[in-house]
Amino acid sequence: MYGALEGIRVTDLGHVLAAPTCTMILADLGAEVIKVEPPKGDDSRFFGPFIKEKEGQGEQSGYYISINRNKKSICVDLKEPEGKEILRKLIRVSDVLVENYRPGTLKKLGFPYEEIRKINPGIIYCSISGFGHNTLPEFARKPAYDMVAQAYSGLMSITGPEGGDPVRVGTSVGDLVAGHQAAIGILSALWHRQKTGVGQHVDISMVDGLIYMLENAIVRYTTTGEIPTPLGTAHPTITPFQSFKTKDHWIITPIGNDKLWHSYCEAIGRTDLINHPKFKTNHLRTVNRAELITILQEVMKTKSTKEWIEIFEKNHLPYSPLNTVDKVINDPNTKYRKMVTEIEQPNIGKVKIIGTPFKLSETPGTVSGHAPLLGENTNEVLNTLLNYSQEQITNLKKKNIIK
Repeated sequence: MYGALEGIRVTDLGHVLAAPTCTMILADLGAEVIKVEPPKGDDSRFFGPFIKEKEGQGEQSGYYISINRNKKSICVDLKEPEGKEILRKLIRVSDVLVENYRPGTLKKLGFPYEEIRKINPGIIYCSISGFGHNTLPEFARKPAYDMVAQAYSGLMSITGPEGGDPVRVGTSVGDLVAGHQAAIGILSALWHRQKTGVGQHVDISMVDGLIYMLENAIVRYTTTGEIPTPLGTAHPTITPFQSFKTKDHWIITPIGNDKLWHSYCEAIGRTDLINHPKFKTNHLRTVNRAELITILQEVMKTKSTKEWIEIFEKNHLPYSPLNTVDKVINDPNTKYRKMVTEIEQPNIGKVKIIGTPFKLSETPGTVSGHAPLLGENTNEVLNTLLNYSQEQITNLKKKNIIK
């Protein structure tokens, strides 16, 4: 199937999660992604869970597989002059280069943006880092993992139970958000290049990305002076908008306006609360949140989650059971939307991984290729794309420049 980004070639110098997420998006949308890995491979090849290969004692990282589908892998030692030359040649024939090294690392290797721009003036060079490349000097070389970004951005200060300890969001959202924002930046830069022929540097910061995702927490502080704090599953300005414990599990009820409030009160058999002087409007319900939630929690504990689902369905109210991952994977709509897909991974067989969310009517995102084995495409790329002879390739392998 024709992909929206067919004809776009990406050199992927990314490792672990942020940059590989970005290039996975581009690959799902049809770009050719050539992942350049060091001699030992991307660090994520050593992260679990591990899947045993069919024969022998080998195993492969499920972590790596899940974020590197649809890509090619070449294994090159970029510390050696011959390895650097391979990268130069690859840059010349690429539209995009993506990396998430600590700022300054590629410069040490001889590939700062200024040099890359000389090699290919039209290239889109995307950097993902903790605090950005154009940043205060004391932040330029700071190491930053996802949890550093979550803490520094303020995200952790509003995550977790009310009055409880700070809590990390359950996924590496700093890396994932940065990867998605990098893809948006790259696509914007490609469109600009289409009109002008000019490439540019896309500078993505994980911390910036999470500050951007703080929703109304920033404006609450700037307009009221109130420092936001964790509220568990509750919304800071809409009530009731949270989870409730049922007789046997949990259910989420986001009642986002006064009309829904009326319907909700009727559905739970508490019409006396509709025009109660403390709860009549959303503002009043939020001001008197503690009292209201105590009342509602007692009601919600009287029935099972299944019983409440039937009631809320009948009354056309927004709700969700608190699904665990096993339920999500087996959910009929998850399957219908193809958000879990199956690939044929070399030496392993069928592996189920997350699908693509990009449902374009003419050029949908697709998961059609496996995650590459380390250096699986080195010969192919060097020979057919960069015009290395087989003799040159053999010599480079003997020197351990490539695998």
